[in-house]
Amino acid sequence: MKIELLPSSFDDRGRATLEQRLTCFLIDDRVAIDAGSIALALNKTQRQTVRDIIVTHSHIDHIASLPIFVDDLFALLDAPVRIHATEEVIQLLERDVFNGRVYPRFSELRNDRGCHGMEYLPFRTGEEFQVAHLRITAVLVNHIVPTVGLVVSDGRSTVAFSSDTAETETFWGLVNSIPKVDALLIEASFPNSMWRLAGAAKHLTPASMGKELQKLESNSIDIMAVHLKAAYRDTLIEELGALGIPKLRVMEPGRTYTW
Repeated sequence: MKIELLPSSFDDRGRATLEQRLTCFLIDDRVAIDAGSIALALNKTQRQTVRDIIVTHSHIDHIASLPIFVDDLFALLDAPVRIHATEEVIQLLERDVFNGRVYPRFSELRNDRGCHGMEYLPFRTGEEFQVAHLRITAVLVNHIVPTVGLVVSDGRSTVAFSSDTAETETFWGLVNSIPKVDALLIEASFPNSMWRLAGAAKHLTPASMGKELQKLESNSIDIMAVHLKAAYRDTLIEELGALGIPKLRVMEPGRTYTW
């Protein structure tokens, strides 16, 4: 399984930087998890192959350029862009984004080829579902809006995504129930000194992430820290390193990882 955290920040020459402000993971150049930077960072080939997007929750850093992505493709589509999400998240997208005021209801509009711009495919937490070549199970995690963590498998490799969350139990129960998980992508948003803000926003610090990782039963999983707030990136990297967890790394935007 090939995974890239799409870049969301660029320097004066248009080159991607390591600062992460938006979230979008690309799997095998076919399926996206969240869509923060999807319209900004996909290359020309990827724009032609990505038609399935799993939305974990409705916060703007996870959906910011989703409307632009659909808009860019709309006139050329022969099949809708498929949005996979819980019913709660779909309702929020329709109410707050694709509402005819912020952006058109692409799920209702047809292009000149007679094709809708979007199609919603709801899934239920705790029940496995398929997206393209991937088998996926979603569970609710502990964030301030309805949010799911995911376990994704292509039949050979399995990767877990915590999504945005504070302390949680159900996610670890799912991860620990799987015989072999190759990688875990887990958030670490705020430095330890900002633990009160992290608690209010239901995010993790390096210290609280370290405590969460104690719930992980396997010690052979590659652990990738993601969702580092750009303003605190250097401090977060230092504090993550101080945890002394051998298989813990910070995921770099724009780099492809393979499991």
